Amino acid sequence: MSDTLRDQLMGLGFKPAPKPERKNDAPRRDGRPQGKGGNGPAKPQGTGNGERKPGERRGHVPGKPGGPTRGQGAQSPRKPRSAEEMDLAKAYAIRAQREKEERIEAERLKQEEARVRREAKAKLEELLKDKGLNAEDADIARHFPYGGKIKRIYVTAEQLTALNAGQLGVVQLNGRYLLVTAEVLAQSEAVFAASVALKVDPNAPAEEDPYADPQYQVPDDLVW
Repeated sequence: MSDTLRDQLMGLGFKPAPKPERKNDAPRRDGRPQGKGGNGPAKPQGTGNGERKPGERRGHVPGKPGGPTRGQGAQSPRKPRSAEEMDLAKAYAIRAQREKEERIEAERLKQEEARVRREAKAKLEELLKDKGLNAEDADIARHFPYGGKIKRIYVTAEQLTALNAGQLGVVQLNGRYLLVTAEVLAQSEAVFAASVALKVDPNAPAEEDPYADPQYQVPDDLVW
């Protein structure tokens, strides 16, 4: 076909026929390019002498056991403690154990004391039931020390005399001060000694007057 006829055909919309592809340039079915010269698939890298075999770990040296080498996460052995350090640690452990046992024992004694105190108060309350001698018309205040403070109980004149003679006594129960006989006072003391608020011993010697010294004497001619 001459160039004039070819140009005329192309002008009418005809296209030239495509050139046939070479076999060496055709892609493989698996999508990978063929090897050099088209003689089969490309040879995978890493084959031959000294190359990694399938299943081998990277960095593994044939003939040597696997695992991290020195400098790759291996820890140096811990330095053993000296005899002095071991003795000190043992002493600390013994002291800690002894302090723990002492705290447990102190707590046990505290609970035991509270239990005994509750039981004693319950017995005292049962003992003093209907035993109080407090009079409604009592108008004389009798003061006495108890619990580090000055307390008072109101009695009649007759009760005051008997109280000072040791025939009566005062017992504290649930915040109240009860006037009781000497016999009941002794029973209360046996049950719960801390409940005895006032107990007068008539045979005890009279306390010495601190103002008996002559330097504290008031002159007879002193006018108040």
